Amino acid sequence: MSRKMMPIGPLMIEHRVIDRMIAALRAELSAIEQTGAVDADFLSSAVDFLRRYADQCHHGKEELILFRELRRKPLQPIHAATLAELIDEHTTGRAAVGGLGAAIDGYRRGEAAQADAIVKRLRMIVDFYPAHIRKEDRGFFLPVMSLFTQEERDAMLAEGHAFDSNLLHELFLPVVGAAEARHSPK
Repeated sequence: MSRKMMPIGPLMIEHRVIDRMIAALRAELSAIEQTGAVDADFLSSAVDFLRRYADQCHHGKEELILFRELRRKPLQPIHAATLAELIDEHTTGRAAVGGLGAAIDGYRRGEAAQADAIVKRLRMIVDFYPAHIRKEDRGFFLPVMSLFTQEERDAMLAEGHAFDSNLLHELFLPVVGAAEARHSPK
């Protein structure tokens, strides 16, 4: 008997891509703290990745498919509370990324004080995303899958694939690879 992929499979794969970008941003943060040099172009590329891949693509599938379907199910109180937390965390992540983008824009306009804001936002982002991902991967995704029939799981997986057909993963993997290469041993 072959096992079918669950609708959380692609979400967890996307988490690994986001983890890679966050690791590159952690290295960039360390470099900024050591040298004081801010690479606004690189950081703008990372903000674009976080907005389009992590939020629009990944959080989009979570919110518009998985979370929508979970709201139709009788959730245990712990899962209902976690779902509410995850939705709030998506809002927090959007605000942090928006704040980083605004700080980068200010830095480009010559506002030197924005370098401190960039460091503060980067620190928040590199701490926030791993904890958020752990909460989904380890404490939420698998337990809630038991609420769905195989047909419901298959329908969500198909809807996720259709959602992805409007977004191009191929555009983002090279961005992550380039980000990783910035701080890898030569």
